[in-house]
Amino acid sequence: MHSVENFLSSEHCSLKICGVTTRADALGLVKRGVHALGVNFWPLSKRYIDPDVASPWLREVKGEILRVGVFVNAASSFIAEIFHKGLIDVVQLHGDECPDDMMTLKSLGIPCIKAHGIKLPEDLEALATFSQADALLLDTAAPGVYGGTGEVFDWRLVLKAKELLPKMPIILAGGINPGNVRDAIHQTQPAAIDVASGAEISPGIKDFTKVEALLNALR
Repeated sequence: MHSVENFLSSEHCSLKICGVTTRADALGLVKRGVHALGVNFWPLSKRYIDPDVASPWLREVKGEILRVGVFVNAASSFIAEIFHKGLIDVVQLHGDECPDDMMTLKSLGIPCIKAHGIKLPEDLEALATFSQADALLLDTAAPGVYGGTGEVFDWRLVLKAKELLPKMPIILAGGINPGNVRDAIHQTQPAAIDVASGAEISPGIKDFTKVEALLNALR
């Protein structure tokens, strides 16, 4: 049930809660049936967690929820080490990684989501270079800022991205919260939505009232 294929299925919209930093929150997401969690392994993120610190509870929830490791311009060897240790199921590249970086990981059997910042129609032109990704995560463009801004972009651009890559699963991120998630899903029909600040009390600490509201909207 918690496979990459199921998470990205076009038959339903999945929910990924990103920026998880505690065992209690990870177990809370599992209990409520959230499809995926994200752990941020970029040291400059306000939601960063050391892989060694997260290791025990990431292993504990294996098979219960899809575990996505978020990386920014990290060495392929570092990413592969964390994956092959069994800490994560999928890699999310959220920096300036090029297609060759992604293909290096895919050649090692590692599923990859590539995040791409969107603000203007011309921002979509680079998407085709990542046509071998398992999914594209579209977020609000913020040059020099990695890991998400918590701001919404023009969702009409998601439809244009779908025209460019009709078979590519799209994950929608950027400022999604319980108040706008229904509109987001209705307008863009994504394979999944990705929420961090829209499901938090403070950075890295989840608000389960908001999580449940998001799940209810998906249902």
